[in-house]
Amino acid sequence: MQDQPKEDDQSASELNVVEQQRKKALARALKDVIRELKLVDVEDLIAYIRTDHHANISDIVRSSVEMFFKQDTLRYGMAASAEVDWDRLPTIALDLEFYHQGVWIYFTLVLSNPDNSINVSYVEVTNSTGDPEADMRKLIDALEDARAHPRF
Repeated sequence: MQDQPKEDDQSASELNVVEQQRKKALARALKDVIRELKLVDVEDLIAYIRTDHHANISDIVRSSVEMFFKQDTLRYGMAASAEVDWDRLPTIALDLEFYHQGVWIYFTLVLSNPDNSINVSYVEVTNSTGDPEADMRKLIDALEDARAHPRF
């Protein structure tokens, strides 16, 4: 007799797949923004984070986003951290908020070298039907429509 996956295991697995799809969609949408943010002098960014100069960080994020996203669709969430140690490269974490077409995404963008990561904290899709595939389609459509210039 073969072991059948439990219903809870299937639900958890489906949620994990949806979470991975969200991260991939966000990563694709943010690729240019990440590249732009990494042009900022990391020492300045660390100083702003350590001294709680959130207005400066917000300006940096806004200027990095403005070429790629419509105004106020992607913004700094007023929280950041910097991990700096003698034996490794710095890691910067920026809380960001995306809102467009009824899709809210709160996430942390972690900038590091060589890899970056995205940790999604909260997603809300207005008028959700509860269908993960339909909600994912709305999320992807909102990310694409929020672009300042459509991709070719």
